[in-house]
Amino acid sequence: MFPPERILMGPGPSDVHPAVLRAQSQPLLGHLDPDFTPVLEQIASGLRTVFRTGNPVTFAVSATGMAGMEAALVNLVEPGDDVVVGVNGVFGGRMAEVARRAGATVHTVEADWGRIIDPAAFIDAVERHRPRVAGLVHAETSTGVHQPVAEIGTAVADTDTLLVLDTVTSLAGVDVRVDDWDVDVAYSGTQKCLSVPPGLAPITFSERAVQRVRERTTPVQSWYLDLTLLLGYLDGRGGRTYHHTAPISSLYGLATGLDLVLEEGLEARLARHATLGALLHEGLEALGLELLAEPGHRLPQLTTVALPDDVDEAALRARLLTEHGIEVGAGLGTFAGRAWRIGLMGHACSERNVRLLLAALERLLDQAPAPTATT
Repeated sequence: MFPPERILMGPGPSDVHPAVLRAQSQPLLGHLDPDFTPVLEQIASGLRTVFRTGNPVTFAVSATGMAGMEAALVNLVEPGDDVVVGVNGVFGGRMAEVARRAGATVHTVEADWGRIIDPAAFIDAVERHRPRVAGLVHAETSTGVHQPVAEIGTAVADTDTLLVLDTVTSLAGVDVRVDDWDVDVAYSGTQKCLSVPPGLAPITFSERAVQRVRERTTPVQSWYLDLTLLLGYLDGRGGRTYHHTAPISSLYGLATGLDLVLEEGLEARLARHATLGALLHEGLEALGLELLAEPGHRLPQLTTVALPDDVDEAALRARLLTEHGIEVGAGLGTFAGRAWRIGLMGHACSERNVRLLLAALERLLDQAPAPTATT
C-alpha cells in the first residue's frame, strides 16, 4: 500500500500528527495486561480534561463516533420512553432515528439547515413532553452550525430528563463544558479535532446517567454497548472483566493525541481553531462565496460554503483533490450539489493550509467555465 499524500480538509478524518502514527506502531499488549492499565487511565484523565468533567465513567467506546451516539441512547432509552431531539441537519436526524429504533416516542424540535435550534423552543418541548432523554448536536457537521447549549442545560437540569450532547465535531475544536452545562452524556469521535485516526468514540456519563442505566427495567438493546457490562472491564477496582478485545493500537494513538492536546494547552488549541476559522471565513467571503451557517453561530472548524450556481461543485472538488492534493467534503441533504464542507480540524488547522486552500480555490474558480449567455 502506497497511499498518496493528502491535506485532509473535509469533515473528517483530519490529518494525524506523526507522533500518533508512531504510537500506533508500538508493540501490542494484551488488553488485560497490567501494563496496559495505565494507558486506559491516561486516556480517561485526558478525556475528562477536554470534556471538562469530573465524571468517573469517561472512556473510549471501541468503535467510531456513530457508536458513541448509539451507546448514549440505547443505554438511556427504554421502549415507550419519550425523547426530544433537536434536528437541524443530518446528525440530529440520525439521533432521532437511533432513539426510534430503541423504542422511543420521538418529538423533534426542528430548524432550517444552517440555523440553530432555538433554545426557548427546545426547553418548551422538554417542559411539555417531560422526556426521559433530550438530545442535541453541539456542532452539526452537515451544516457548520455551532449550537448554544448552556441555557438548555440549566433548564433541563431542573427536570428528570437526561441531556445527551453530540460533540463529535466540537470536542477540542470549540469549548465543551459537560459539567458546567449540566450535560448527562456527551460523546465524540477521534477523527475530528483530536486528530487521531477514526475507530474510537470518546464518551462520558454523569453519575445521574449511570444510575439511570442501573435502574433500567429492560435489557439494553445492544449487548456490545451495554454500559453495565462495559463497566466490568473499565472499573479496575474489582479486576477487569473480559468484555471484548480492546483495540490496543487505536488506544495508543488516542493516548498520544490527548497528550498533544494537553501539551498545546486546551485553551490555546481552541484559540487556534477560532483564529484560523475566522481567517478561512474571511477568505471565502473575499472570493465572493456565501457561508451557509447562521452568522454568530458558525463553527471555526467546519465551514459550509455555497459554490456559484454555474459551477459543477463535484468536478471542482475532484480537481482540488487531484491537482492540489486537498480534500474537502460534499454538501449533504439540503446542501447537496451546491456546497462544500471544509474542515479545519486539529493537526490540519494551520495558516498554511488555509492559504493553500484559498489560493487553489481562487485559481480553480477563475478557470471554471463561464455561464452560457442567454438572449
